Parts: sequence; C-alpha cells; structure tokens
Amino acid sequence: MTSPEQKGLVPFTRESLELMKQHIAKKHSEDQRDLKPNTDLEVGKELPFVYGNLSPGMVLEPLEDVDPYYKNKNTFMVLNKSRTIFRFSATWCTLSPFNSARRTTIKILVHPFFRLFILISVLIDCIFMSMTEMPKWGPAIQNILLGIYTFEILVKLIARGIWAEPFYFFGDPWNWLDFSVTLFEHITRYLLLGSNTIIFSISRNLRILKIIPLNQGLKSFTGILIHCLKKLTGVISLTLFFLTVFSLIGMGLFMGNLKHKCLRWPQENETSTLHNRTENPYYMRETENFYYLEGERYALLCGNRTDAGQCPEGYVCVKAGTNPDYGFTNFDTFGWALLALFRLMTQDYPEALYHQILYASGKVYMIFFVVISFWFAFYIASLFLGILAMSYEEEKRKAAEKTKKIEPKFQQTSKELQEGDKAVETKTTQIEMKKRSPTSVITSLNMLDDATAAIRHEEESEKSRKRCPLCWQRFAKTFLIWNCSPCWLKWKEFIHMIIMDPFTDLVLTICIILNICFLALECYPMSEETNNVLSIGNLIFIGIFTAEMILKIIAMHPYGYFQVGWNIFDSLIVFHGLAELYLANIHGVALFRTFRVLRIFKLGKYWPTFKILMQILNISLVALKDLVLLLFTFTFFSAVVGLKLFGMSYEACVCNIDKDCRLPRWHMHDFFHSYLNVFRILCGEWIETLWDCFKIAGQFSCISFYMMVILIGNLLIIYLFLALVSSFSSYNPATTEENEEAKNLQRAVAKIQKRINYVISKILCKKQNVSKETMDRVNAVYAKENISDHTLSELSNTQEFLKDKEKSSSTEKNTMTENESQSLIPSPSASETVPIASGESDIENLDNKEVQSKSGDGNSKEKVKQSSSSECSTVDIAISEEEEMVYEREKPKHLKNGYRRRSSPGQLSRASKRGRIWQNIRKTCCKIVENSCFKCFIGLVTLLSTGALAFEDIYIDQRKTIKILLEYADMIFTYIFILEMLLKWMAYGFKAYFTNGWYKLDFMVVLVFCLSLIGKSREEFKPLTSIKFLRALRVLSQFERMKVVVRALITTTLPALNVFLVCLLIWLAFSIMGVHLFAGKFYECIDPTSGERFPISEVMNKSQCESLVFNESMPWENAKLNFDNVGNSFLSLLQVATFNGWITIMNSAVDSIGVNRQPNFEENIYMYCYFINFIIIGLFLPLSMLIGVIIANFNTHKIKQGGSNIFVTVKQKKQSHALRRLLCEESQKTIRHPGNKFQGFVFDLVTSEVFNAIIMALICFQAITIMIQSDEQSKNMNIALCWINLVLIILYTGECVLKLIAFHCNYFTIGWNIFDFMVVIFSVIELVLPITVGYYLVSPSIMELIRLSRIIHILRPGKGPKVFHDLLLPLMLSLPALLNISLLIFLVMFVYAIFGMYNFAYVKKEAGINDVSNFETFGSSMLCLFQVTIFAGWDGMLNAIFNSKWSDCDPDKINPGTQVRGDCGNPFVGIIYFVSYILISWLIIVNMYIVVVMEFLNIVSKKKAKTLSEDDFRKFFQVWKRFDPDRTQYIDSSRLSDFAAALDPPLFMAKPNKGQLVAMDLPMAAGDRIHCLDILLALTKRVMGKDVRMEKMISEMESGFVLANPFKITYEPITTTLKRKQEAVSATIIQRAYKSYRLRQNDKNTSDIHMIDDDKEVQATTEKAYFDKAEEKSTIQSQI
Repeated sequence: MTSPEQKGLVPFTRESLELMKQHIAKKHSEDQRDLKPNTDLEVGKELPFVYGNLSPGMVLEPLEDVDPYYKNKNTFMVLNKSRTIFRFSATWCTLSPFNSARRTTIKILVHPFFRLFILISVLIDCIFMSMTEMPKWGPAIQNILLGIYTFEILVKLIARGIWAEPFYFFGDPWNWLDFSVTLFEHITRYLLLGSNTIIFSISRNLRILKIIPLNQGLKSFTGILIHCLKKLTGVISLTLFFLTVFSLIGMGLFMGNLKHKCLRWPQENETSTLHNRTENPYYMRETENFYYLEGERYALLCGNRTDAGQCPEGYVCVKAGTNPDYGFTNFDTFGWALLALFRLMTQDYPEALYHQILYASGKVYMIFFVVISFWFAFYIASLFLGILAMSYEEEKRKAAEKTKKIEPKFQQTSKELQEGDKAVETKTTQIEMKKRSPTSVITSLNMLDDATAAIRHEEESEKSRKRCPLCWQRFAKTFLIWNCSPCWLKWKEFIHMIIMDPFTDLVLTICIILNICFLALECYPMSEETNNVLSIGNLIFIGIFTAEMILKIIAMHPYGYFQVGWNIFDSLIVFHGLAELYLANIHGVALFRTFRVLRIFKLGKYWPTFKILMQILNISLVALKDLVLLLFTFTFFSAVVGLKLFGMSYEACVCNIDKDCRLPRWHMHDFFHSYLNVFRILCGEWIETLWDCFKIAGQFSCISFYMMVILIGNLLIIYLFLALVSSFSSYNPATTEENEEAKNLQRAVAKIQKRINYVISKILCKKQNVSKETMDRVNAVYAKENISDHTLSELSNTQEFLKDKEKSSSTEKNTMTENESQSLIPSPSASETVPIASGESDIENLDNKEVQSKSGDGNSKEKVKQSSSSECSTVDIAISEEEEMVYEREKPKHLKNGYRRRSSPGQLSRASKRGRIWQNIRKTCCKIVENSCFKCFIGLVTLLSTGALAFEDIYIDQRKTIKILLEYADMIFTYIFILEMLLKWMAYGFKAYFTNGWYKLDFMVVLVFCLSLIGKSREEFKPLTSIKFLRALRVLSQFERMKVVVRALITTTLPALNVFLVCLLIWLAFSIMGVHLFAGKFYECIDPTSGERFPISEVMNKSQCESLVFNESMPWENAKLNFDNVGNSFLSLLQVATFNGWITIMNSAVDSIGVNRQPNFEENIYMYCYFINFIIIGLFLPLSMLIGVIIANFNTHKIKQGGSNIFVTVKQKKQSHALRRLLCEESQKTIRHPGNKFQGFVFDLVTSEVFNAIIMALICFQAITIMIQSDEQSKNMNIALCWINLVLIILYTGECVLKLIAFHCNYFTIGWNIFDFMVVIFSVIELVLPITVGYYLVSPSIMELIRLSRIIHILRPGKGPKVFHDLLLPLMLSLPALLNISLLIFLVMFVYAIFGMYNFAYVKKEAGINDVSNFETFGSSMLCLFQVTIFAGWDGMLNAIFNSKWSDCDPDKINPGTQVRGDCGNPFVGIIYFVSYILISWLIIVNMYIVVVMEFLNIVSKKKAKTLSEDDFRKFFQVWKRFDPDRTQYIDSSRLSDFAAALDPPLFMAKPNKGQLVAMDLPMAAGDRIHCLDILLALTKRVMGKDVRMEKMISEMESGFVLANPFKITYEPITTTLKRKQEAVSATIIQRAYKSYRLRQNDKNTSDIHMIDDDKEVQATTEKAYFDKAEEKSTIQSQI
C-alpha cells in the first residue's frame, strides 16, 4: 500500500535538522531534481489516512516533512487536530524551530480556533464597514479589531520568519496585503490623526478580501481565475485593438455631430429684434430656443443629410449647445469615443446612442452599428466564452487525472471497507425488515420493478440510520414504527394498497394541475364569486393534500414516510396550508400566502425531467459553492468600496443630479443602495449610473470603480455560468431514472388507453359485422377474377420492402442525398431515390418483376393472412383515404387483367398505349421539375415575390404605378407557383408530395397567394391580404443553406422542449408570486398638466384622486406593465429577463403600498429582493439549463454526422477545407531575388523586418495623430496635423515606389500590396481635392480613415502577433455556418418586418416609436427589428403599441395619403409579435455562439492531441520551399538544424537540436543530402510516438507523396545521420591520436615532464571523446 518513503510521522528534532543540512550540502541524487510536490500533501489540505493515525503527541508539534520533494528544502510541517497540513521554514531569517517562542506562536497559528477567531473578526469588521453611521461604541470596536489584526501579524512574523520565499511571511501575497493594510491603518489613525479619511476607509475595505485566504476553496478558485486571466491576455489585447480602431472610425464619422440641434430661426414677418438676437452667440446657447419633443429631456437632434433627422418648420439645424446625456455621450475626443464603443460592446442602453447617431448623421450609418453589435460584440464574447470554457475543461481534466492517480492507492482499502460494511448492512437490514410489517414489505417489493433500486434505497436508509445517535434510533423504533395489532396491520395494508395504486397517483397529479390552474386564476380586479370559488378550491386542495399525507403516514409508518425527501416537502406544504387557515384573519400575514406557489413543485415528483435537472443543479451548486461564495464576496466588497468612495459625494453634490436635491433611486449613499447599484452593473446596465457618478465625483475614480466591477464581476459570472452549462450538458433524457410515482402515473395512463382502445374495437367490430355481407360479395368477385395476389395489403408490403431496401442502402453509404435533404427532419424513410412516387408507380405497373416476385412470395401471403386473421383485433391496419382512392381506382384494372385472355389484341394495345402515355407524361414532368434551370427560375421568382413585399409600405397608395405593377406581379407569381405545384403533383404524386415537409410549406405558400388574391378582389375578404407576409417562408424550401440550418435548429431544440417546460414552471411560480405581491398596486394618480405623479401628501388613495377636480377629474391610471394577472406577470418578467424596461417595473413595485393607495417613493424598498431572486433563480439557472441541453444535443448530432458542423451543407464542407488551406498557406508569395544590384538592394530593403517594423510604426503613429484630435481644437493643432498627414502620405508613397522598383509586375500579384496601392492613390487624391473641388464630395476625416485602414496589417498572418491569428482562426473556420445562420436571421427579420408594416405602420409615435424606429417603411421596420434582435429598446415599442384607448390615441385620426384611419395599436398582436420574435432570435443567436465556441474548443483539442493534421504537413512544405527553392526534394545535412528550428509546432524542434536530429538516424544520399520525405516521416514518428495510428498515417503519407510527386528521383542512401556522426567522432579521435603521435616524434628533445603532460592531455581528450560517443549512443537509444 504505502511507498517506501511513507515511513509514518517522525518528530522534527535537531538530528533531523543536521541531517537535512548534510543532504543539502552534498546535493546528491539527480532524481530528486525531477521531483514535484505531491498535490495531496499541499499546504491547507488534510493529511491522508494512509500515513496512519495521528497521536496526541504529534498534534501542533514540528514533524519531518512526509513529501519527498521537501526533504532537502529546509522545511518541516505541523498538523492540527483536523490533520490540516502547515509547512514552515527551518532556517534563515527566522528563529530556531526549537525556540520556545516560535513553537508557541506556531501552535497558536495552526490551531483551528485561531483561524475561526480571525474569520469572526473579519466578519464583524465587514458589518461595521457596511454601516453608514457608526454607533458611539464603534471606534472602540475598531481599535480592538486593529489590535487583533496586529497580533495576528506578529504571530505570523515570529512563526514564519521575515523573508520573501515560500513558507515565510512575505512569501505569501495575502500576507503582504494584510501587512500593508494594517500598517496604513496605524499610520492614518495614530500619526496623521484622522486626515485623509476617504483613503483610510478605502484601504480598510481591502480587509474584506482577507476572507479569501481563510478559506481554502476560495483561495484555490482565486488561483484558477488568475490563471484564466493569463490566458485571456491575447483576447484582451485583441479587444483593445478593435476598440481603438472602431473608436477612431467613430471619431472620423461622428465627431461633433451630436451637437447638431434644431434652433428656432426668425421668419420674415418677425421683428428685427429677434434678428438681432440671433446674431448674438449667447442666443444659440439658450436651451429654450431649441426644439424639444414632448416628454424629452434633451433637445431634438438633427442632421444635414437627407436621411438624417429633419427640423420642423421655423427651426434650422445648427451646431450649438452641448452633447446629450449631460455631455458625456459624444465622439469628440478619443476617450469619449472609447467609452461609447465599450458601451456598445457591452450592449448597455445601445438604442439611445443608436437613435442619436441616426438622427444626427443619417440612417446609412446603421451599418456601423450592425458591425459593432452583430460582429464585434458577438465575436469578442465568443472568444471570452471559448477561452474560459477551455480553462474550465482543463481544470476538470486535471481533477479527473488526479482522481485516477489517487484511486489505485486506496482501492484495496476501500474494497475491504465496502465488503465489511455490506455484510453488516445486509444483515442489519434483514433484521430490521423482519421486525417491521412483513405484509407491507411484500407489497412494496411487488410494486418495485427494479430490485437494485430497492437495495440501494435500503442501503441509503440504513446509512442514514447509522448517522443518528443510538438514543434517537431507539426512540424512532419505539414511537415512529407502528406495529400495534393485527387489525391495525390489516388496516394499514388496505391503506397501502389504496395510496400506492396507480390511479391514486393519477388523481393526485390531476389535483396538483387543477391547484396550479386555481393559483393562476387569481387576478385584479376579481369578483366576489370568483374569490369565493378560489377560496373553496384552496380548502379542498388543502384537504386532499392533508389526506394524502395522513394516509401515507399510516401506510408507511412515520419513520418510513419522512425518509423520503418528497414526502417531507409534501408535509411542509400541508403544514403551510393549515397554518395559513389558522392565521387567515390576522393582519400583516398576507405575505404568507405567497408560499402557496410551492405547491407547483409538487408536480416534480411525477416528472422525471424536473427531478434529474434539480439533482444536477444540486450537485453542481455543491461543487461550485466556493465560486458562488467568491462572487458574493466580490459583490459585497464592491458595494462597500462604492459606499466609502462615493457615499459622501452623493449627499454633498446631490443637487447636481436632481433639481429638487433629492437622492436618485440608484445611488451609493447607503449599503443597500450601493449593493443594488453593483448588482445592476453586473446585470449589464451601468452607463446611466456612471453619468450620475461623473456629476458627483471625478471621472477617474468613477471609471476605475466601474471597470473593476464590470471586468472582474463578469469574469466570475461567466465562469460560474460555463460551469453550470457544462454540468447540464451531460443531461441525457434516455438515461433518466423514473421514480415509483412516475411509473404509477404511466401505468394508470396505459390502463386508460387500453380501456379506450377496447371500447373502440368493440364499436368497430359491430360496424364490421353489419357490413360483412357486402365485403363477402366483393371478396367473391375478386376470387373469381383471380386477382387475390394483387391485394392492396400485399402492394403496401411490397412498398415497405422496397423502402426498407432503400433505407439499408442509404445507411450503408452514410451520405445524405439531395432528395433526402428535402424533408424538415432528415429521415431515411423519407428518401426519394426515384423521382416518381414509388407507391403510385408500383400500383400502376403490376408487371414489374420486383413487385411480382414480392407479391408471389409466400412470406407476404402469410403476413396478409396474419393481419386479416382476426376481424375484431384491437390493432387494426389503418388505411389512409389516399390508399382507398387508389384501391378504388385499381378495381377496373384488375378486372381488365383478369379477362386479358378473352380480350382482343386491339383492346390490349389501347390499354398499354394509355399507360405508356401516362407514364411518359409523368416522366416529362419529372424531368422539368428536376431540371437545374427550372429550379433556378423558381428560386428567382421566389426571391422576386419576397422582395416585392418590401414595397408595400404606407406610401404605396401614393405610388400608383408601383402599386399596379405589384398587383400584376402577384398574379403572375401565383400562376407560376400553381403551375409548379401541378407539375410536382404529376411528377411525384400526391403521396410523395404531401409527405415531404418542404413541399407542404410550398403548398401553404400557394394557398397564401390564392387567399391574398381573393382578398384583393372582394372587399369583405380584404383582411386576408394581411397574411401575405407568409410568402417569404417559401425561401426556406428553395435554398439548401437555410434547409440545413432549420433542420439543425429542430434537431437541437426539440429534445430540449421538456427542459423548456421546466423553466416555464419556474417562471409560473414567480409570476403567481408577483400577482400575490403586486396585483392592483401599480395604480397611481397622475397630474395631467405635468404628467407626473401627485405626492402622497396631496393624494393618498383612489377616492381622493377622483375627488380632485380642476378642469376634469384626475386619472387613476394603471401601469402598462403590471402584475394584475398571470399573463401580465409573464410579460413583465420577460422584460426583466431581457433587461428592457425592468427599471420602470421595479420602480413601480418598490413604490407600491397597497390596493387603491397612492404609491410613494421607495415605500416598499425591499421588494427589490423579489427581482434579484428572479434574475438569479428564474433567469440565470434556467438559462444555463437550456443552453446546456442544447449543447448536448448539438454534440450528439455532430457526432452522428462524423464530427462535422451540422449548420453547413456538403458543398460548404469542401469549401471550408479549401478555406483552411488558404489560411494556412504562406501569406506572401515567394518572389525571386532580382539580378540587378540596385534593384536587389531595394528588394533587400523592402523585404527586411526593419523596414516592415518602420512602416507599422508609421501606421501606429498615424493612429495616434487621430487620437489626439478633438472637435474644437485650435488652428495651430490643425496646421500641425496637416503637415503630419502630408509627411505620412509622402512616406507611404515612397514605400509604394520602392516596392514597385523591387517587385516590378509581381507587386500586383499580392493582395496586400494592391490594398496599400489603393490607399496611396486615395491619399494623393486627398492632396489634390482642396485645390480642385474642395471637401464637398469627401470629407477629410473619411480620407484619414482610408489611410488608417492600413492598420489591419497587424492582423496579417506572419506580420502581426501570432496570438491574433490564432484567435481569428475560429471565426474564419466557422464563417460558413455563421453565414447560413445569418441568412436565416435575415429571413426571420424580413418576415417580421413585413408583418410589422401591415399591423403597426400607423401607431402613434411615442416611447420607442419615433421618426427613426417605426414600421412605416421596410427600412425602418428592419431598424426596429435590429434593436429587438440585440434585446434593446423593444419595451418602448411595445409601450407605444399598447396605446389602444381613447385617452392614449385617436382611432379616427386621418393619415394623409392613405385610407387607413387611426393611430392606435393592438396590444394582443404586439405581445405575440415581440415575444415570438425574441424567442426565435434568441434561439438562433445561442446556436451562433455555440458554433464559434465549439469550433474554438475543437481547434484547441486538436492542438493538444498527440496527432498531426493536414495543416501541419502543409506548413512543413511551406517551410521546405524556403530551404529548397529549386525543388530538388533534398536539403544539405548542415542546414537540417536550421530547418527543424524554422518549423511550426508540433513538428518544431528548438535549438540546440543537433543531438536529437542525429538520434533520428535519417538516411543520407550522396553529397550529405537528406530527402524531405525521410525528414517528415522521422518528425512524424517523434510527435506521434507509439500511437497505433502512426503506421497507417506513415503509409498514407508515403503513398500520397508518391502520387503528388510522380517524378521523384529514386536514390540509394549511402549512410545515415547516426553513422555519419559515429564516423565523424571516430575520425576526430584518430586525428587527435595521430597529432599527438607526431608531436611526440617532433619533440623528442623536450623534457619528460612536458611529454607526460602532453600524454595526459591526449588521453583526457580521447576519454572525453569516448564518453561523448557513449552519451550520444545512450541518447539515441532513449530517443528510439
């Protein structure tokens, strides 16, 4: 069991110290240099029991280190009672281990109570830190705590010693933190006498982080996250690069544009005074002269472009005033532009910035936001997710490997313990079960289907019994196991039989569902009758659940009942219901009613999916408890830091935020609000509170604090999220174990179905008996005509046989044919290898040999007889209506065939001629529909018909010509699609056509066309025209890329439907809870003049509001989003989940007081906890469940397809391989060195690395010149920048000229050179523009951006950082799949945009509907849907659509240019519209993230795998070209070392590598040359090692090389590298010996001393050479 080193625990004595010093002095045994610390013996872990028991004399005493790694490290270890390992240094800058003072401090330090005492002190300090006002006795407590921390540091200093190495005090970074904080606190408190209190408070807050080293789990997770940060350095650098580039682009496009406002301008009839005022510069600064929209805080922005915002009459667009959002939103300087881009990247309130830019600059700049939101934000988030997922998987793999290493050590011991425990447990269980009721045990065993489950349950119950003390076991056996009398046992057996019956579980399940429905029916307002019904229902359900509990207790004993977790949960619900009835009339316990929602989760007992998901969640949270605690510690720390840093500033500068000098809702003046603010930042909404922070504190401190919270907090959240997703990705519904209740439910349903089938079969039997005589007559006729061998059942069997044959052939090929891809879900049964439908062709051509052989087969006859043997069988053969039609149609054919002998030859020829004509017609139709030109034509018509929908906007009535053309086009499209449908009917037949999902979709679209034409022709059918938007769905069936994506989405989403229902159940619980808490409480009394709420001092309730009459009664209005019923609750929770409009909902909830009472500001502030719990429990956890299950389905179907991407077509897979080759090829084509000396000099200059570095420095310098620009910079700055730009243009032109001289025409063979040449041309044009036409055509900022575009050279493979290329590779490889998914997103957006134009085009413009975002035109509708796709601003649009009352809109409003009246919306349609689009777009975007992240993990796994790919071989030959430019296939052996060092990993061999290359024993040809294939094979063997795939790969490489190089020069190797090395060594030895011999001959007259010295030298040299040779041989053998 134990290793030789494990000799037990030995006290550390002076002899041990001396022995350790001797070992260190000798530095013996090289093996110990390779030793690594044992992970099981790390500091902070418990000593394994394999080292024996811990005697009392060894506790808190110095012991010799049991880890061999520390034997010679001058360390000893100490154990406490918990066997926790502590390690200390024995010498150097510390007291002796045998010093009494040090031994005492060590005992104090390692004692568990000392750590607990420090932890309690830190927690008490945290409580004081969170206080806004310190109590009087607070300073005394702080002094005591400071003394405790000082004492702790002194103890650590004495125990560990003062040095900065491991196991010393300053060797631990956490000790540095403690020491610096304590020292700073002493200085500020006693030396500076209270000055710099803010810095003092902030420094004290760092002590909260002291919790981390006190918990080993927190400390380890902190180390893991720091390791993750190191891996994220590349992504962070790439993110900063892209942020910088996009910020500079934003500066060039939008600098100063956000200051453009609509200024009131005097008209001709106004007085001259106003004209004089406009000349005054102060006039343009007065805010009242700007134009404001109703309810808006900032002036309306405008632009000078035609597609920008326009000013109303009397106003002109000028650049005046400040920027919006208090001046903090702009692109005037690089800093503000960077903040705006970071805001767009994190998707925080992007719709506001989006509208501002489009108003000020034009709608064309939507492209900028699409690139930022759809590509940049998505790509960066995917990279972060990919790297963190990779890090988490690495940690899991390390843990698994560690477990595998530990397992063999304790396997034998665990087996012995298990065998002993099993014997004892089995015996005890049998005795206990015999003591109990035998009848109940027999009954329960009969109910079980799985014996192993029963044994497992007994073992668990026995283990739980062993945990209890003996007295409690006796109490339980005496009072909780009721075996009183035989009568009682019979009664109990009867109750057990009833309560365990399957129908009982079915009834209970129905009761639970009805109770859920009753809970969901509660609403406001609610009539008394409904309230009484719900109250009576509640009493009934409480009674049912109470009876269930009592009966189960009787049947199972109290002891057995409370052993089951679900029974405990049921009893808690019963006790809650009874307590609620008892406390019903007591005031203030209304909140107690909200716990009724727990009854919903009773359904989980009968739902295996819910059970397994909760088990996975429980296991995951237990494993990740330290990570959750770390996240909570960080949020608490951030909240306290925010309180100390900005709390006083909020109170002192509150008037800068609010004109009434009242604190806003989101501030940091107290701890609770500070914590809420941090939580809001972590939810992704931070920009608005940052603006407030800017106004009350400095920008530097605010940005530093917010960036810390955003970056570190999101790192923790994402890592936790990925850990949960990884746990749920192991969910497999096929392996879900069902409990007894679920099985009983299935048994009950099966019995009911059996009864129903029996009744139906009896009814069918009676009908069959009535029509028996008719059927007999028909059968007699067919018997006479001798056609019994061609019955419909046999023909159907023939078809099934043929289909089975096709299935087997298709599965053997394992490829998807073109016709197979036509179905929505790929299924072999839907394969169509023959264009004509097999069913119809077989019936019509009975002379077919296969049909005849099958129909004449005896097996088929037996099958027919078996199927028709029982007239009243409960399993009948279902015959479709189509088959019956075919059957009736075939009767005359059979009769005709029966009388064939008596028919004339003319009749036979006519019949066969008709069949031949019909067959030719169908073949012709099949050729037409299968023709590629026909398919292209239909695809083009489909695109035209879809694109025509975009022209039907609100201006269509004003464009008469376009309207007429569209009407004719609709008719033409309809006729074309009808003709196509008829041709496919003729070619494929009805059965084949309507069994294909895509053809069904086409048929539905044809119906839509027909209905829309009918709607146009008749006025009463005009509403049918609104379904025209469904025409666009035909695009799905016409393009293979979209088919693939739809199929993949269905296959990954449908299996997750059960999990989606579990998530919906959680939301239902929160929605019902919201109804109980907030129903009817969101009403408020609004002042119609100001639009604000009356203060509670003026209006307290509804009656007072209605009694206030000025000109009219005050409106008592409800919030548009409320919790008055479950439906509204779901919608409100959806807005909270998407973080759109959630602040308004939370404000209403926090201000609510009661029903019919006026809300007050933050009257019910702790209602924030409801929304926090929903975001954590109702959003974060269900989201991880859903995504984890989708990933599991994605991986499953990916494996089924051979590991290829499921979102790409077969053609795209080939293209992706070509793209991979293109990315791995050399970035620059090899250009021969010119022969001319001058040209050669220029060539060497432009191809040198120094020249390229200078050019990159110039590009970066140009970027810096753009960074230092600002909107209102001085003239001197403008002049300086102009000169700098001129110099840069000259330098770029010079570079271009030099490369043209060096490369000549080859310059234009490289794409990057063409790009640089175009930049130079545009730069030269920029110099000419001011002289000719000025800057009217192109602004100078655009020309600067064109020059800046050269900065993308940093991303060029081989030129920029390699880490950038590695990070861009996953995006490029997943590009085909992303394009396919993007096409589907665009189609969904197109369909919803057309639907929005038809339904919301005339909605009143307010909230989210404005001049930019509306549904009036197709472009504006796409702008709206772009916002919804990124989950931004859809709450405002829905708020505008909610205007359906007379008070909110005008239903009779006249819309100019159209016959449509009114500007009201349709709330019901709007809710369905936005909710459905959000769910569909979320599903598609999640799959986009999965594609990129999985591609990233795939690349990483391939790199780590010990294998070689095609890319590695391609890179090998790219490097070979540089060393063999003449393509001789050989390389000189002297260049082999350089060649191996120039390769890319994993073939790369770093220098010095000559010894390794010699050991490869490479064959050498004449001239010391080595062939490339020999080198490649040797390097492959080196990488692959003893892999079983190596021989196959080598043979494939050899054959592939022969095929690729048919003219390979054959050669006979004359030697090898190893032999040549041996020959060289031998030659060297001989030469030295001969040289020494000649020296001895020439120096005979010299002294004997010199001769002896020479001989010794020669001998030493020879021995050295000999040992070198021996060492080389051993190295070679080890390599082999």
